[in-house]
Amino acid sequence: MLLRTSLRSFFAHKGRMALSLIAVVLSVAFVSGTLVFSDTATSTFSKLFAATASDISVQPPKPADDQEQQAGDKPATVPAALAQQVASVPGVKTAVGQVMVGNAILVNPATNKLVGPTSGAPTLVGNWTDTPRNPVRITSGHVPQNSGELVLDADTAKKAALGVGDKIRVDNAAGRHPYTIAGIATFTTTNPGAALAFLDTATAQQVLLGEQAYTSVEAFGDGSRSNDQLKADALAKVGGGFQVKTAAEQKDENTKAIGSGLDFMKYAMLGFAGISLIVGGFLIINTFSMLVAQRTREIGLLRAIGGSRRQVNGSVLVEALILGVLGSTLGVAAGLGVAFGLIKLMNAIGMDLDASDLEIGPDVFVAGYAVGILITVVAAWIPARRASRIAPMAALRDHGTPAEARSNLVRTVLGVLLTGGGAGLLVLAGTADKAGTGGQLLGLGLLLTLIGFVVLGPLLATVVIKVLGALLPALFGPSGKLAQRNAMRNPRRTGATAAALMIGLALVIGSSVFSSSAVSSASAQIDKSVGVDYIIRGGQTGVTAEMIDAVKRTPGIDHVTTEKDLDARFQLPDGTTARAGIAAVPPAFFTTDFRLPVKSGAVESIGRGSLGIGEGFATDHHLNVGDSITVHYAGGHTQVLPVGVVFAKDSLYGDASFVDFATMAEAVPAADQPVDRTFYAKAASGADVGRTLTALQDALQQYPQLTVKDQAGYKELVQSQVNTLLYLIYGLVGLSITVAVLGVVNTLALSVVERTREIGLLRAIGISRRQLRRMIRLESVVIALFGAVLGTGLGLAWGVTAQRVLRDQGLGTLSVPTTTIVVTLVSSVVIGLVAALVPAFRAGRMNVLAAIATD
Repeated sequence: MLLRTSLRSFFAHKGRMALSLIAVVLSVAFVSGTLVFSDTATSTFSKLFAATASDISVQPPKPADDQEQQAGDKPATVPAALAQQVASVPGVKTAVGQVMVGNAILVNPATNKLVGPTSGAPTLVGNWTDTPRNPVRITSGHVPQNSGELVLDADTAKKAALGVGDKIRVDNAAGRHPYTIAGIATFTTTNPGAALAFLDTATAQQVLLGEQAYTSVEAFGDGSRSNDQLKADALAKVGGGFQVKTAAEQKDENTKAIGSGLDFMKYAMLGFAGISLIVGGFLIINTFSMLVAQRTREIGLLRAIGGSRRQVNGSVLVEALILGVLGSTLGVAAGLGVAFGLIKLMNAIGMDLDASDLEIGPDVFVAGYAVGILITVVAAWIPARRASRIAPMAALRDHGTPAEARSNLVRTVLGVLLTGGGAGLLVLAGTADKAGTGGQLLGLGLLLTLIGFVVLGPLLATVVIKVLGALLPALFGPSGKLAQRNAMRNPRRTGATAAALMIGLALVIGSSVFSSSAVSSASAQIDKSVGVDYIIRGGQTGVTAEMIDAVKRTPGIDHVTTEKDLDARFQLPDGTTARAGIAAVPPAFFTTDFRLPVKSGAVESIGRGSLGIGEGFATDHHLNVGDSITVHYAGGHTQVLPVGVVFAKDSLYGDASFVDFATMAEAVPAADQPVDRTFYAKAASGADVGRTLTALQDALQQYPQLTVKDQAGYKELVQSQVNTLLYLIYGLVGLSITVAVLGVVNTLALSVVERTREIGLLRAIGISRRQLRRMIRLESVVIALFGAVLGTGLGLAWGVTAQRVLRDQGLGTLSVPTTTIVVTLVSSVVIGLVAALVPAFRAGRMNVLAAIATD
């Protein structure tokens, strides 16, 4: 009986369930689509690694303390003789020395444009080797046979419109190296999007390594021994601390590295899917609340003929379960489309995934159904519980939505406590000394204020809507007055509808405040601290002497300042160690090129052999001017330096440490120093900065890996980088706003059905169809504006607090984007108008007599 009743009720109100169903479908689609995409990407790379990995790979020793290689640095190598040693290990059939580096780029000399991906997948250049598991095979031309030939992968050649016989250039820290394309190689497995180029072994060693060595030795067994046995024998044979990895270990390591790169996108998308689920929850609560209210007499009859509270409760929950199962099924199917779109997006930015080879694991179905069913049943439990408490005789006497204008003491107390507690945490976060502590307080405060506003929403609705709708009666007459009262007549419903929109708009405003502050802070720091006129950054190759000479020869340039970035480990006076980045710069860096604020000490001391550190680092490790620090550079080089200056927290360089170039050179030989990654140029006195920039860009035209910016251009670059992240957030938040708009549509549609007799009476006493439609549109606009006002207030609080938390990490300037706020408020009006189109149209077409006769 319970199931039959639930099924009849569900299909009797299937039209009213449609929008809630869409909300569930969208949310589940986002979750399942993200998982399908992640599984597909990981599986693609796993298959590639499994198909091409050698049985054992002998690699250089791990660097001390895991210190990382810098851009453009010479790769770690193994001796050439190691290949013969590995070949002599019992069970090894073939051992080949491999050269493969990622610190070189490919350039088309005819156009001076980069060949290969500019983001995402890497450009790899190495030696051509014939192995049993070569990832590519020659399909046109031949293998490189001399020092002037190169083989290029087919996908890269096609994108760059290059073929056999065309010229190409390999640029790295050692200079520019011209070649002729001798062959085109096609991937035997899925191409992950990387650009591959191959030279003959002797040329690769000379050009890419500068010595007769390899980056690894790849060995393939004869089948007589397992890979683990081969590894053990190889370790015993080669010794010397070399790393030896089996095929399985290579696959796991590479897959993990790829997975970590995809995790940020995966978890960010799942986070926003969670937000859309919460928003969808409000929609479902509203839907079932209104359906229960409209079925008050029906529920009373069920109770009167013997139905228990448990049966009534179960009836509503079964309807929710049906909705959840149906929505989850459609959502999982729609998730395949989402995954397809994500794959196309990743392919557009350089990764190459096959959309026809989707990986659909059991986790997709488990997560999809768990999310869809759980959120639907939980959201429906509140109105179901309310329905079960309706007394039979009261239900038979009453019809329609019970009045909820009375103040709810529990709701008020709980909402005030949550909101007040959250606001207090935001204040504490903004005044915290450490960004880590402030970030934790911000996260908790954000959660509490959000929940507090949701709880207080119905109580705020009466007051705020009275203010927002104050002009409606004067501007629109009876329609305006009725719209204002309709929006206030059921505060709980209005609060839940507005809360869905509030969440999305709060995220938009909060993100806008944060991004605007980031851009303003960076611009202010550049204006205050940067004395140079031009900032030139190298790519994978770093900065070469040729590039620096080209800048120095440019008319209008006064001088050039270079910077080397090193990975270091500090041995502190208290015996502890800390990893730190350290920049080696010449004296001109501080005298003419940059003006970094000083907390204590003298910046001139860096030129006399002292170390400069950031205030945050000094505070965290209780360091003062005069303390001695032992600096461990990569490669085992060490020197003891006194702290000569502590830079203030609002420094452009944050917590970076500085040492004079000559001081660093005393400890680190030239061969072990990283290449310059960034350098700066100062215009000569009286030179036209704009004209000199053009001349500088012309002089560096043959180096497409460089970015050349003046101060204004550098600010635009910072803004574009911030905007890229902001637009991604906007796109993801757009899903929750879409669901919220569906909520407004659903609320109005159900409200029109609920008020059928009332609408008929209004029409009977003279209100026109136009006035009726206007009333519903204005009601929708007021509800949307209410959500926008709450969202704007929350977003401003979150954004301002985030800026205060990161004030010492470079976000020193607060910037409130008034344009975005105005656009958001105007957009909420548009959202309200669009959401009301269908409900208003349906209301206007009602038959007056039939509406009056509705029971």
